[in-house]
Amino acid sequence: MKKLASGMVILAGILWGSMGIFVRKFEKCGLESLDIVAVRAIATTCILFFFLLFYNRSLLKIKFKDLWCFLGTGLLSIVFFNYCYFRAITMTSLSVAAVLLYTAPAFVMVLSYFLFHEKFTGRKSIALVLTFVGCVFVTGIIGSSQALSGKGILIGIGAGFGYALYSIFGRFALEKGYDSFTISFYTFFVAAIGVIPLCNFEKVLKVSCASIKMMGWSLLFGFLSTVLAFCLYTAGLKNMDNGKASILASVEPVAATLIGVILYKETLSAGEIFGVILVMVAIVMCNLTNKEKNNRTKMTNAGT
Repeated sequence: MKKLASGMVILAGILWGSMGIFVRKFEKCGLESLDIVAVRAIATTCILFFFLLFYNRSLLKIKFKDLWCFLGTGLLSIVFFNYCYFRAITMTSLSVAAVLLYTAPAFVMVLSYFLFHEKFTGRKSIALVLTFVGCVFVTGIIGSSQALSGKGILIGIGAGFGYALYSIFGRFALEKGYDSFTISFYTFFVAAIGVIPLCNFEKVLKVSCASIKMMGWSLLFGFLSTVLAFCLYTAGLKNMDNGKASILASVEPVAATLIGVILYKETLSAGEIFGVILVMVAIVMCNLTNKEKNNRTKMTNAGT
């Protein structure tokens, strides 16, 4: 499983990058940002509940004293970061908001250093810088003449902080012995409860249940970009430190960019191509760090 951990996290990032397909679909149907978050959270909760009910209903059990972990992943991470992210988009732009969101790996590395005593290695730090600079280029913010709002920037950084909190609270839940399915279910169960008062719930139900086709889109949204993505990320998190996982998941904006090119005929500038390359280099660096660590372990074991 350790050998697959990096691939799991990267695939999770790619699936998160596919969210734009569903967001565009629901936007065309008249839903606002938080309405779309509600569709995602509710669909995810339903899918995971029925899956766990038949697969292993014991995974639905949690201890009341551990509820804070899921309040953290659900409210402080999913709902908070989505709210800040969508607010940042309206106050700045999609590209600026995306770059500010990807301050998350820095927050993860700093918080993990203090909470879990994860090392701040030189190579990981370089990979972090490459990731952030790559995201800047990927989103096309370089060369933009738009004026930036100070409040919008702070809210965007809040999105990055909220995004980072999933790795932190998710790690606490893992260390308490919870399965990745359990963590994902209660994360989105709490998120669904938290986001319902903030959205136009009547409109959410009307649009998502308008036809069998729209119900299919809602369920696919919940499964691909949420259930599968978060389960893969949480499972991968078991076998690597938070900082590395956060950097690997930064393949998300690269995936979103490529999906835009392939499906929506969007064009890539030289700067965006350069950004994609930087993010991929950062991912390779993270994997090389892991392989070197495994090789050192093998050599140590061979010598004993």
